[in-house]
Amino acid sequence: MSVQNDVLWRDSAMSLAARLASGELSARAVTEADLVRITAADPALCAFLTVAADKAMARAGALDAAFAKTGRPVGPLHGVPVAIKDLTDTAGIRTTYGSELYADHVPAANDVVVERIEAAGGIVIGKTNTPEFGFGAICGNRLAGPTRNPFDPRLTSGGSSGGAAVAVAAGMAPLAHGTDFGGSVRVPASFCGVASIRPTPGLIPAPKRPLGWDTLATHGVIARNTADCAVLLAVMAGMDPDDPTSLPVPLRAGVGEGLGSRLCATADFGAATVSHAVRERFAAAVARLEAEVGPVPRRHPDCGDAMATFRTLRAAQISHAYGPLLDRHGDRLTDTVRWNIEAGSGITAQAYLEAQAARTALYRRFTALFRDIDVLVAPACGVLPWPNEDGEVTAIDGNPTETILDYLGVTAIVTLIGFPVLTLPAGDADGLPFGIQLIARPGEEHRLIGLGRRLERDAGFVHRWPSDPALPD
Repeated sequence: MSVQNDVLWRDSAMSLAARLASGELSARAVTEADLVRITAADPALCAFLTVAADKAMARAGALDAAFAKTGRPVGPLHGVPVAIKDLTDTAGIRTTYGSELYADHVPAANDVVVERIEAAGGIVIGKTNTPEFGFGAICGNRLAGPTRNPFDPRLTSGGSSGGAAVAVAAGMAPLAHGTDFGGSVRVPASFCGVASIRPTPGLIPAPKRPLGWDTLATHGVIARNTADCAVLLAVMAGMDPDDPTSLPVPLRAGVGEGLGSRLCATADFGAATVSHAVRERFAAAVARLEAEVGPVPRRHPDCGDAMATFRTLRAAQISHAYGPLLDRHGDRLTDTVRWNIEAGSGITAQAYLEAQAARTALYRRFTALFRDIDVLVAPACGVLPWPNEDGEVTAIDGNPTETILDYLGVTAIVTLIGFPVLTLPAGDADGLPFGIQLIARPGEEHRLIGLGRRLERDAGFVHRWPSDPALPD
């Protein structure tokens, strides 16, 4: 690996974009550097299901030619490689959804978020690993994996955007797209020591979603710092007429915002199952916050019925979406996928509507709290990374969990209310990264971006490079 390439794969997305826009770098050089890095690091980590090397280099060449002709970048991501989670369609690039049922599936058209990334000059470098259809705590499937944590390859990267988080954390791409239902962007970001944003539902549209008014799942972004997250989010954001929840308000830049935010913190929302180790790391992270911003009181709304509500709504939605697949191909689905689909059988309309009413009441309890605060801080997962070979989380601190979803309580509760979240690395846990959620009111991504940049600059809540010998320095 050349010295130049070694520098390039470590560079931030915004730095690369500036150097590309000035003509200092070519898109081909940047893309080649990341492809060389993938060749070196991915065999040990399995972050990618498909590496689109030829298409990426051809795209880079076309961007270089366009720049030579006009002297101007195509857009804010001109020449910057972006990894796309393999749940999202990419035209001409294999998209498996993590399932052997789609092992050879190549979409004819891009998802709208991929269209927007490419319109901004981004280069799709490959498709990142995910559990089958995004369901599972271990980022692996019958096609590839498991994706391994770059800080300890024995351990999980987190699901279901684990491939995206590892690609970014280990320098295989400066930016990655992800999706988040119960914590699928936030948990991998926490486990791998990178930043992520799960935005207000509707900020990034999903016009092909069968349940058009559903707001539990959303696209998200992963990068090594807040500013890079913000630029990818801004590129993907914006209204789409086929998504009735999409938001017409453009994302604000957030520079200098969030500095006077009133913060409070909770380790568990009074309802989530959180391990002793996470509680210790979270207390240390809050102490670091307080050293920077002053006292951070502990507060949270009543969330006593939140997990039961989340489980009901999630199960009903998954059963609706994947029930026919279970009927046709049940024997070819993973055990985790079957469990997720079967959990929704027998849910009555009455039970579903009662869960929606409970969700509404929970949302209003959070809005009441946020009349007095601006940002709520919480852990980004209920447990620390565990061995891939252990599979799903069935116990926490030796106590059996009610379901395999319980370790997601601190993220699932935020999913229910639909508030935007920035996750930041907040220190080490026995050599492993540990992340926190910063939660703001709907539409206040700008506040989180401003606060995140301050905490990175002044409090050291930043990505650090893995030092595992499997990854060349």
